[in-house]
Amino acid sequence: MPAFLHRLKQYLLSGVSHVIPFVACGGILIAVAIGFAPMRPGIGPDFSQAPTLKILFTIGEAAFALVVPVLAGYIAFGMADRPALVPGFVGGAIAQAVGAGFLGGIAAGLLAGWMVQVFKRLPLPRNLRPIMPILILPVVTSALVGALLLLVLGPPIKGLMVWLSGALHHLSGGHRIWLGLLLGSMIAFDMGGPVNKAAFFFGVAMIKEGDVSMMGACAAAICIPPLGLGLATLLRPASWSEQERESGLAALAMGVIGITEGAIPFAAADPIRVIPTIMAGSSVGAVIALMGTVGDHAPHGGLIVLPVIEHRVAYLIAIAAGTLVVALTMNLLKGWKQPVPPECP
Repeated sequence: MPAFLHRLKQYLLSGVSHVIPFVACGGILIAVAIGFAPMRPGIGPDFSQAPTLKILFTIGEAAFALVVPVLAGYIAFGMADRPALVPGFVGGAIAQAVGAGFLGGIAAGLLAGWMVQVFKRLPLPRNLRPIMPILILPVVTSALVGALLLLVLGPPIKGLMVWLSGALHHLSGGHRIWLGLLLGSMIAFDMGGPVNKAAFFFGVAMIKEGDVSMMGACAAAICIPPLGLGLATLLRPASWSEQERESGLAALAMGVIGITEGAIPFAAADPIRVIPTIMAGSSVGAVIALMGTVGDHAPHGGLIVLPVIEHRVAYLIAIAAGTLVVALTMNLLKGWKQPVPPECP
């Protein structure tokens, strides 16, 4: 089992190392666009008078749209080399299209890599072997992975979204602590995926109904995962690799502008420890925001929406508390990495 888990981690890291530049590119471009665009209450960034910023925002969104396919493609590549790239990319694109998001991308990558490994072991006539990696493997495995994602994973995810929306509307009339715990957990769970979007669009819908407190809780929860993980790498740099520390700096920048996807590289590399931790931190932030009657008039999160936030002190306290929960818990779970002593001559 330890050997299997080690291999699984290596597969995930293969996807993470290739997806980080896409996350950084999209985050920086979107940050610049949102940071300089005027905010309109109830609408968010207004690009109508800033066409250049709109172009940057669109390019940033395009970079983010590639995150899940690239993640899936290079997880599959880490498992089964170049023949797995096509089914991995195709599976990741379909996972994104059906609403499976980041977690669907991981599943697609692992599924594509495993299928290619299986097909490589099949005894085939010698005259078919030259065309296996360039024709048979990509076509057959892409079809199988795509069909499984479309027919098996899609319907359950859609049903889950319907159920989550109903549960959120039920809790919005009362039980604000439970609602905060649920909203915060959903926002952090898949970091921009379908569960995150269900909570986010619930907050947006409540803005239109005149209740800006739901979006206030979401806005605080949105930025906590990347801020907390980025802070963790600063508090204990020895516990993190150089690549993780670089991802931490990018995550801090993305957290400030409310991009939860900044936590994806950490979650993909270590989901068992990272996902529960960021869910706890975002839940704490969402509960404090609801108890502090924080309101957000823009459908966005992070520090960038401060101009349209009601009860800003409570909002900052909520973000700070959740960020500290993530940073301290994550470093506690990772433990200290003792420096390796130099070898004696």
